[in-house]
Amino acid sequence: MTEATKRPVRIGVQIAPQHALYEKIRDTAGELEELGADILFNWDHFYPLSGPPDGEHYESWTMLAALAEQTSRVELGALVNCNSYRNANLQADMARTIDHISAKGTGTGRFIFGTGSGWFERDYDEYGYEFGTVGQRLDALAANMPIIEARLAKLNPPPTRHIPVLIGGGGEKKTLRIVAQHADIWHSFSDTQTLERKLGILAEHGKDVGRDTGEIEISTELRDRTVRDAEEVLALGTTLFTIGITGPDYDLAPVRDWLAWRDAKNAG
Repeated sequence: MTEATKRPVRIGVQIAPQHALYEKIRDTAGELEELGADILFNWDHFYPLSGPPDGEHYESWTMLAALAEQTSRVELGALVNCNSYRNANLQADMARTIDHISAKGTGTGRFIFGTGSGWFERDYDEYGYEFGTVGQRLDALAANMPIIEARLAKLNPPPTRHIPVLIGGGGEKKTLRIVAQHADIWHSFSDTQTLERKLGILAEHGKDVGRDTGEIEISTELRDRTVRDAEEVLALGTTLFTIGITGPDYDLAPVRDWLAWRDAKNAG
């Protein structure tokens, strides 16, 4: 039996931190935990990605700390953190801190360190970060991951658990190599044929770095996918499925549908 077949199907809900006040986001997070979502994600941007470009919006890490205190069961993280906004050592310390905040009552944290290289140029321009090139941002992610891992090993108190690392992106030369080296979860938007090809490339990177990539949980976005689409990528080993919802209303009906599908798959 492979690692993938041992894993249950999970549903992560990305609550876009846009076009709603925090009270609404907080209430939505609470309702999603009650519904049985496995993971709550936000995103690490400074401006809306859809709708009015200057609409209401909140910062990722501080929100995750608040949600860690509010919730008691769900895992949580960013889909994904932007590595190039913040010092690598600081990222590790923030991750460890949220890990501890989320461990209330159980002693085991629920934080997932979702990260990527960044892509939304307005975030950089408005906040004074160097945007650079795609290659430079990926090189920065590759350079920072060992620093983050080393800092996590030095912190006192240490994290309550091995904090799972989710890396988002599908670049075949650089991103998938970083995934093979450092990720516990790989997230992409690949269709079935693309995913099958990229999994083969990921396995080759794994051989190069001495890693069994079967250890890596495969994650994909459900946006615009049918149940048939989801079952096709499930057959390829995908077990984490994410669905995005956005303000101002945060429609939970699709989430309920996908949670029912998850439950049916796990019951079978």
